[in-house]
Amino acid sequence: MATHQPEPDLNGRRILICRPEPEASRLASRFLAAGADVDILPLIDREPLPETPERRTLILSLDEFSHVIAVSPFAARLLLEEVDTWWPQVPMGIRWYGVGAGTAAVLAEHGLSPRRPPEGWTSEALLALPSLQNLQHERVLLARGETGRELIRETLEARGARVTLLPLYRRFRPDHAPERIRATLDTFAPEAIVALSGETLNNLIALCANSGHNLYDRLLIVPADRVAEQARAAGFRNPCIPGSLADNDIVATVAAQLAGRDGGSGKAK
Repeated sequence: MATHQPEPDLNGRRILICRPEPEASRLASRFLAAGADVDILPLIDREPLPETPERRTLILSLDEFSHVIAVSPFAARLLLEEVDTWWPQVPMGIRWYGVGAGTAAVLAEHGLSPRRPPEGWTSEALLALPSLQNLQHERVLLARGETGRELIRETLEARGARVTLLPLYRRFRPDHAPERIRATLDTFAPEAIVALSGETLNNLIALCANSGHNLYDRLLIVPADRVAEQARAAGFRNPCIPGSLADNDIVATVAAQLAGRDGGSGKAK
């Protein structure tokens, strides 16, 4: 029987969100509703890549693929915009996949029935799905950024698939003014930092080094074990993985961890 979870209480706690927009403002609204003080300093941003004849040809041959995988909600949205442009209706017979619940939700809102990991939201979790095990000669379209982890492509190719990459956007580090960084790190002085990708974490590490700030004792919310290990190796002492990457779960995790630290227990693992 489900138990009612208490509403998170973050009254006056200072939370720094390093996500890109619009995700940052959406998450900030949840933290504000829980009473937190919030600052947004995106440490990664994205922009769609210009259309090319090669990409248009790929979209027009969508019906030749057995599996289509979107690695992020942003990739899913851009992919569906392309499909809407060139297909009067989505081709039948394709198995659609979202790496996590948020990505799958974008596909589902489009009327598709995407598959996603029953637990987890990593490439590793996706690759455990039964329908991605035996792919001899099957064609897979992988919608992603211009760069990224190669695990999905390499693993599926090792399983016999013919994988085609569909780069839809590029990621880059925003160039924040020094006074903006000082206002965030000195004046605001966050107690918890949300950094939901390895690239975001790398940019946070560089920000600390370049600005002479030490944020290594702050609660750091990261998306997966791999990034938590990366954070510990860099010197962060309190990386923590939320129950899911849904906004409510991130807020609840921060509230529980900060309350635990106040009480001298429940330190982030």
